[in-house]
Amino acid sequence: MATNKLRVGVIGCGAIAQRRHLPEYLAREDVEIVAVCDFSEVRANQVKEQFGAKYAITSTEQLLALGEVDAVSICTPNQFHASVSIQAMKAGKHVLCEKPMATTIEEARDMVEAAEENGVYLMVGHNQRLMPVHQKAKVMLQLGKLGKVLTFTTTFGHSGPENWSVDGAKSWFFNKDQAFVGAMGDLGVHKADLIAWLLDDPIAEVSALVGTLHKQIPIDDNAIFLLKTSRGSIGTLTASWTYYPNEVNSTVLYCENGTMRIGADPNYGIIVDYADGMKENIEIGKMQTNDVGGQTNSGVIDHFVEGILSGKGHEINGLEGLRALEVILAGVEAAKTGQSQQVDVIK
Repeated sequence: MATNKLRVGVIGCGAIAQRRHLPEYLAREDVEIVAVCDFSEVRANQVKEQFGAKYAITSTEQLLALGEVDAVSICTPNQFHASVSIQAMKAGKHVLCEKPMATTIEEARDMVEAAEENGVYLMVGHNQRLMPVHQKAKVMLQLGKLGKVLTFTTTFGHSGPENWSVDGAKSWFFNKDQAFVGAMGDLGVHKADLIAWLLDDPIAEVSALVGTLHKQIPIDDNAIFLLKTSRGSIGTLTASWTYYPNEVNSTVLYCENGTMRIGADPNYGIIVDYADGMKENIEIGKMQTNDVGGQTNSGVIDHFVEGILSGKGHEINGLEGLRALEVILAGVEAAKTGQSQQVDVIK
């Protein structure tokens, strides 16, 4: 790179760009925000002024043609994640793509191949595994005191994108063509990535019940998956856009020697009840939420920037995003057919 800073562009100036990517880029002294791009010229210019970007652009091609951009965040609707990411990587840019990384396995594989062929990094924005509370939980599990995880439940729900998206009820999240799935793609994919990473055990089988229970939208507002891991743990994954009024972002692991509760208590990030009567209350960090006030750093931008500048790459790479996407697509098929679906353990 020509400078000591990572020079970035952001494609898509919606809520995730304004509340996560751009503030976290701005907080780093080793990053320069060069350009922002959005189909709305008004929004692009507003965001440019707010975050001190050099250019406000309405054309993806124009942004990617900028030689002074080294890396880009893809914050578009889901439908365009793959095509814009591949376009960016072919232009020699490192890519941080929001989740879900694509809408089909074929698209996701094409993204992984594009990164390899063009010698650039591809990272997917699965932030759950970067949260301090989940990092600590994984270390504790690896110590082995709790033994094997036998069953689990992991939940992510809030009141819906209309209360999060900059476009409110008119958000692309409710457009089936642009979003392709609802709560399970927005929230469920995070937990699909988290639980496999936390247990260090890929998901092998999925059954699902998916429905639109309350919102007048053409995609799901609730999804419950029954999961089986490669080593035989079983559990549930719940994603919901109808948790009124408060967000729930928690995981409970029922192990051979006790129970670990993560994000289930307002005071303690992790609570462990051991079978021998011992108890651990661990006060660590704060769960990142969609609450606009009092936000914590997601860790996603730090991981992206540091992986590029160090030359070490990223833990949450394209293959990891592909594994999480496959679980969601298996759930879509399981809900449609009423039959459980096997998941390929992608190497």
